Amino acid sequence: MRISRRQAIGGLAAVATLPATRLFAQSRLALPTSPVALNVADVAGNLALTQTAIENYAKAKPELVSKITFTKAPAPELPGKIKAQQAANRLDIDLVLTGTDALSAGIAQDLWVKLLPDHSSSLPDLASIYLEPAHRMLSLGKNFGVVVTYYPSGPLLEYMPDRVKTVPTTAEELLAWAKENPNKFLYARPANSGPGRTFLMGLPYLLGDADPRDPVKGWDKTWAYLKELHKHIEYYPTGTGALMKELGEGTRDMTVSTTGWDINPRVLGVVPKEAAVSTLKGFHWVADAHYMCVPKGIADEKLAVLLDMMSFLLTPEQQAFTYDQGYFYPGPAVKDVPITMAPQESQDAIAEFGRKEYVDWIANNPVEIPLEPSSMVVAFRRWDEEVAAKKS
Repeated sequence: MRISRRQAIGGLAAVATLPATRLFAQSRLALPTSPVALNVADVAGNLALTQTAIENYAKAKPELVSKITFTKAPAPELPGKIKAQQAANRLDIDLVLTGTDALSAGIAQDLWVKLLPDHSSSLPDLASIYLEPAHRMLSLGKNFGVVVTYYPSGPLLEYMPDRVKTVPTTAEELLAWAKENPNKFLYARPANSGPGRTFLMGLPYLLGDADPRDPVKGWDKTWAYLKELHKHIEYYPTGTGALMKELGEGTRDMTVSTTGWDINPRVLGVVPKEAAVSTLKGFHWVADAHYMCVPKGIADEKLAVLLDMMSFLLTPEQQAFTYDQGYFYPGPAVKDVPITMAPQESQDAIAEFGRKEYVDWIANNPVEIPLEPSSMVVAFRRWDEEVAAKKS
């Protein structure tokens, strides 16, 4: 039966006259009448940014939360663990803090509760509170993950100024420098490294490739460049931490980095304070974010508490804790969270080890979101097979 435009408008008018409380009750889960215990699993290092805020929630809402347990695990292991628990009907993980890796794997295996728009009424208006790139990062969550922290990431060049006298200003100059200084430039395997990943995804913009979003048909210049650069690289570390240690110890003179991997290792003393950073001509940021995901099988009363906690974590006051010590700099995913709102320890660390140029670089260079998960998997596989597997 066709409905006339007048009937449709009339129906909308009738809905509009319903009490707001009735509409609200239809879509919002009821909070529990007694406090619940929550188990939070972190596979992204996110607790360094959010644990204080999560603990603040428990303190602020003792009528909802009795205890919060925190665990950490490698991202590749978690999806299989959750799937096994769900199959046995013995789920003991309530909230997962993850990057795009476990998020995407969980989407592929149908592990997550669909949060948006199903539970939008229990969350703030994300479009209005998020920083614009953070809101774009939300799309990678496919409605199953809510962004909790964000940073523009990289790729940046990080180097020791006492050992690098002529700093490359273009991708071509970087290749020439690596050729003239064999084994002194290094980057980590992209599948295991944030800086390695942003370098891989940032090169198509630096090189003017055909389609930066298509690593199969649009990256001809990128793959050719990486294969040539490979000739002057000794090996690829399996993690960024090992790479930064080599930079700090003097084994390497230059690497690719991100804002967080520049600041935090210098705060911790792994890399000397005097290490410097630069960008290359044609530079585009490739952003990164952490997400909050909820495994399927959770009780409604716990989901109601988690949604309330997500809203709490997205307030400016709690987002201010995500500055941490520059680990995910800046860190906040929402608008209007200046560094002056952060704890004094964070303010001091950023004041001493941050970069004034970051304000300009973040404001005046394009910010791209990472590849779609399926394309990223293809890019990682091609890098492993066509770049790293080739003998120098």
